[in-house]
Formats: sequence, C-alpha cells, structure tokens
Amino acid sequence: MENAYLKIAENSKKYKTVQNLMAKINKENLLNQHKLQISKKAWGIDRVNKTEYGENLEQNIEKLLRKMKNFAYRPLPVKRVNIPKAGSQKLRPLGIPAYEDRLVQGVMANILNAIYEPKFKNFSYGFRPKRSCHDAIKALDTVIMTQKTRFVVDADIKGFFDNVNHEWLIKFLEHDTKDKNFIRYIKRFLKAGIMEQGKYMESDKGTPQGGLISPILANVYLHYVLDLWFEKEVTKKFNGESYMIRYADDFVCCFRYENEANRFYKMLEERYRKFGLELSKDKTKIVHFGRFARRNERETKFDFLGFTLINGVSRTGKYIVMYRTSQKKLSSKMKVAKEWLRKNMHINKCELVKKLNIKLIGHYRYYGITGNLHKLEVFYRYITRELYKTLNKRSQRRITWEKFNNFLKYNPIARPKIYFSL
Repeated sequence: MENAYLKIAENSKKYKTVQNLMAKINKENLLNQHKLQISKKAWGIDRVNKTEYGENLEQNIEKLLRKMKNFAYRPLPVKRVNIPKAGSQKLRPLGIPAYEDRLVQGVMANILNAIYEPKFKNFSYGFRPKRSCHDAIKALDTVIMTQKTRFVVDADIKGFFDNVNHEWLIKFLEHDTKDKNFIRYIKRFLKAGIMEQGKYMESDKGTPQGGLISPILANVYLHYVLDLWFEKEVTKKFNGESYMIRYADDFVCCFRYENEANRFYKMLEERYRKFGLELSKDKTKIVHFGRFARRNERETKFDFLGFTLINGVSRTGKYIVMYRTSQKKLSSKMKVAKEWLRKNMHINKCELVKKLNIKLIGHYRYYGITGNLHKLEVFYRYITRELYKTLNKRSQRRITWEKFNNFLKYNPIARPKIYFSL
C-alpha cells in the first residue's frame, strides 16, 4: 500500500473508527492520481481529458481543493454508455465520470482501501490488492480437495451494482469512520445522477460501474451484508463444515450436509431482501460436489469466474476437480474474436497477427490453468481457422492452406500455454 495511506491502515487496525480522512485528499495525492489516469480514456459530460486538464494542472488542482474545502465541489452526473456484452446481443451500462471526479474518486478509493483491507475477510478476493481471480479459484480448489465438502451453493446476485441501497451503505461506512465531511462527499457521488443521451436521471440506488470508487464501495456493502453474516450465523452455528469463496458479487459456499446447504439458501434469500438485493433464481443452485459426494452424485458441475468445475478422477484413480473454460464464455470469446478479425481484416496481415497475439495471450493468461489446455487448444484452432477465412475475404485471390501455413511459419499465432498452476 502507498506510504500516503499506511497511517490510515494502521489506525484502522488499532481503533474501531478512523478520522481526519479529508486531509488525505490533498495536492500530492490528487497529482499522483492525475499521473495514473489513462490518456485515451473516454471523457465524461465535462468533455475534459487528461491532456487538457494537465495544461494548467497546478492551478486546476488548487482550485479543486478550494472548492472542496468550502463544500462548493459537487460531482457531475456520470455519463452512461451502453456497450455490448461480449458475445451477446445484450448491452451493459458503463458509467464514465467527469475527469476531475475521477481524481477525487481515485484518492477516496485509496483511503477506503486503506481502512478496509485490515477488516476484510480472507475468503474475499475481488477488487483487492495482490488478490486475483486465480487466487479465488485456488482457494476454492483447496476447500473442495481438503475439506469435507459434499454440497456447493452456487449463488448469483441479480443486478448487484444497480441495486446497492445507499442508506445501508452509508450506515456501514459510518460504522468505521467518523469523518462526516468524507461521508458527505461519498453521498454526493452516490447522488450525482446519470446522464444518458442528454437526459438526466436520478441515482437513488446502485453504484455506477466504471467509477473508481464503485468497486471498494461494493466490497464494503458485501462485507457487511454477506461476509460478516456468513461468519457469525453460518460458520459458527452450523454443525457441519461451511466455507465461502467470494470474488466481488460472484461467490460459492461449500457445505458438508445437504440440510444445511438448503437452510443457508433460504437464509440467504431473507438476508438479501433485508438489504434490497435479490437472488437470481435461474443462476443459483445447490449441487452435489466434492470428493465426499457419492459416486452417483458426481455427475454435477457448476460455473465460477468463467470456469466450469467438474468432478473428475486422476490417472492414478484419485478424486480431482477438473477446470474447463465454461461453454458460455468460450462461445462468447469466439464470437468476439471473429467480429474483431472481420473489423480489422484490411490492416497489414503481419500487423494483424501481432495484434491478434496480444489478445490471445490475454486469453491464455486468464484461462490457462491446470487441466484446461484442451479448451485453450480448441480456442487456438478456432482462431486459426477464422484468420484463414478473414485473409481470404480481403481479395478475390484465394489463399491456399499451403500458403497460409507458410505465412504462419514467419508470423506464428501464439500457442496455448498454462500460466497458472493449481
């Protein structure tokens, strides 16, 4: 954690609440946030980018601090754009804050991270420093392989980021900080509103996806709604073993006994209702899973973080959990790759392969975990075929497979590789 926020983290460990947080929204930290911004990032409704703001950087920051000190600073509405979901006809709303709001949100997010990192539970992995999706998968693998798991509750929250209750969120934050002015500005960000196609809409609930402060606010909300409750009401009160692995709003819970898995499911529904959330019934299920599941129960599977987990047997006859790219994700990635190739078909073919390899390696780095090499090969072969088809669409002169393979000798497509070992 940056030195600027270490004192806050230390105080969060020592004391129940922390104070004097607004002092950290200072010139030094705001300038640092400016350096961290991406130059080509889409602008908000202010239509200001990093280059323009940086032309008079010192004066702009000083002016911003004066406004904040006098409580004259009010965040602008978030610009909402709807982007296509990967491989889907559905659209995903994305919030783009104004440039100055990004800087303030970035500092406030760092402050909140410093407060809550010492408080968050070990089974929480999403949006946290030095924790990744792969860490969450490895933790789940350890639970299933070493504990007496027989049933898994695969849960999904319906539209989580759009349904965070502001009143409850502020109560949770006030439980850990006594800086009223800091809380005051968080309220202003939550109530700033949304601008979509020139129309203003109030934001009475939810945290806009795209805001720098949204991930940590979401984690705080689920820390109180889910994590602490699970530890107090489930782990300590159920007779059998129970474990949770959570990555943002995606989580699974492992149980030894079926009646306790069913009981937890009902408790979870009630708990969510209290805090304005809802289980997605079509995506939430209880499955028989683990080395202690009976053999006739081992045909079940479930998805977590883009992978399908399957009961399996090793070459020596021992139980293992097998990981495969989920079919939904694989189909989606294939569709996106095909569209990208068609869109970029007219650029230099050597350059096309270079750019394609960057995307392929990104795919391998995420999905390249132990046991998933076959699915990576499936994706590789699909990309190879689509590249061949794309090059043949560039002109009426057809490229034979022989010429194509010769081209690949000098411009090879990145081969699949396992990057993360379980």
